[in-house]
Amino acid sequence: MVRLFGRAAFGPRGWLGFALYAIVLGLEFLAVWISVRMISWTKAFYDALEQFDVSAAIAQVWIFAGLVGLWAGTALFGQWFRDKLLLFWRERLTDAAVRTWLHKAAYWRLRPGQSPAAVDNPDQRIAEDCRNFIRLLLVISVDVITNIVALGSYVTILWNLSDFALEFAIFGNDFSIPRYMVWLAFIYVAGSTLITHLLGKPLKGLVFRQERREADFRHALVQIRDNATEIAQAQGEEAERRRLAELFLAIKGNWNRLIGREFVMGLFVKPYYRSILRIPLFFALPAYFARAVTFGGLMQLASAFSSVATTLSWFIFNYREMAEIAAVAQRLDDLFVNAADPAPMPGVPCAIRREHAATRGLDIRGLRLFTPDGRQLAPVPDIVIKPGDRVWISGPSGVGKTTLLSALSGLWRYGEGSIESPGPGMTMLPQVSRVFGESLAAAACYPADPADIPKKRLRAALTRVGLAHRLEELNKPGVETVEGLSMGERQRLAIARLLIHKPASVVLDEATSALDLPAERALMTLIRQELPDATILCVAHRPPDALAPYRKWAIGPHDRLERKTA
Repeated sequence: MVRLFGRAAFGPRGWLGFALYAIVLGLEFLAVWISVRMISWTKAFYDALEQFDVSAAIAQVWIFAGLVGLWAGTALFGQWFRDKLLLFWRERLTDAAVRTWLHKAAYWRLRPGQSPAAVDNPDQRIAEDCRNFIRLLLVISVDVITNIVALGSYVTILWNLSDFALEFAIFGNDFSIPRYMVWLAFIYVAGSTLITHLLGKPLKGLVFRQERREADFRHALVQIRDNATEIAQAQGEEAERRRLAELFLAIKGNWNRLIGREFVMGLFVKPYYRSILRIPLFFALPAYFARAVTFGGLMQLASAFSSVATTLSWFIFNYREMAEIAAVAQRLDDLFVNAADPAPMPGVPCAIRREHAATRGLDIRGLRLFTPDGRQLAPVPDIVIKPGDRVWISGPSGVGKTTLLSALSGLWRYGEGSIESPGPGMTMLPQVSRVFGESLAAAACYPADPADIPKKRLRAALTRVGLAHRLEELNKPGVETVEGLSMGERQRLAIARLLIHKPASVVLDEATSALDLPAERALMTLIRQELPDATILCVAHRPPDALAPYRKWAIGPHDRLERKTA
């Protein structure tokens, strides 16, 4: 929890957060002062009632109105500054989480099956857990600090008011407890706190699992949205309903255990909460009947005892929030720790030696690739690829061609051998191109900012790849613009990125598989013309004749390859 707070609070402009925090605390301290004044007001008001002093009672009513108005203003401004601080610290923690998650492709390496420390539902951890952590941190820390200060004030008042002893006899022995109201407040709350903790201890684990179950269910709904066409064409509604029902059943089961535990804890906490304002009056009655205090003094004594007991009872009243922040902090800390250094699968070779070539070429020697579960893929023949070479990577499905490309890009770590590559700057075009809901321009310029690309250059690239009919939608925001692109149009859009950025090294991973043969040849010819000096690696099931002359790099058993291409 301390590490998470440090990420949110320290760093550039960190002083602003502490300044806001100081203002929030100052307003909370003012609220404590108002509470102390209300205790004094209680005695004055009830004494005026006991003495039937109308003018004094009316004066106390006006004092009460002033205190209430001051309290309301303090509460409103305190909440405003607290909300500003919440947003400020949440932004910083979220930025730290996003940077850590994207650094060194941790989002890729920590997928299920790629690492023993795979992170489930990172979207929820970054979007919701960052917000909830800061919200709960502010509530808890401000309350704790305020209550410590308030407790000192309340105990001082109670100590001064309890200048009498409780006297009683047991089995003929006389006992006297001086200032018994002070000791009784601590004993009463300490016993209640212990009972609350014993009853609520399982809450943390249940809250942690509930957050995970809820995130799994939301993720499944997002998957349905993202794959709506495929599901509808396969008439998979019933299968999706079954899957969602199973996920919701997990939510239901844990939820029932959670509310059951809250019910058990509530059997004690709810009566305690309702009686905390009345029990002090009963405890103070012996002093009143002994005429040690007046009626107004009785009410003041009960008010002071109630303030002490309520302040000490903060842990009881906020036990659910304590369990929640513990669960949220664990989830966030797991994200930061695992993403900072993604652990590989145990027992699988991670011995690929990587060097940056002095030229823009590739030199592959002794490369053997493995799956994360330790299965060795098809052998990768040694090859030296010079700058400007065009290479057709061929082989049957499933031999590891896409894994080889991931290794060349530096992502895949399971294997042995050496890869000498140009380093950063190799552009990969996958079979399914990445698109964005911001606009067609954002998708075409990815990963660059559309504002940095001349509009003339952007429009020319889209026109040359056959997307002139989409130019009117270029800067139109909305998911429907890019969602309406066919698979072939998405692949044309990816090739437009090559024309815009003109990289020195290009990898085409079945990047034209959705196009007909004439369209594929036209676009391959366009790539060859626009990037004449670029190194091009092309994974395809048919020879990329439009890239000729090219070399062939066969992956996997050649007999299987020949039968497939025959």
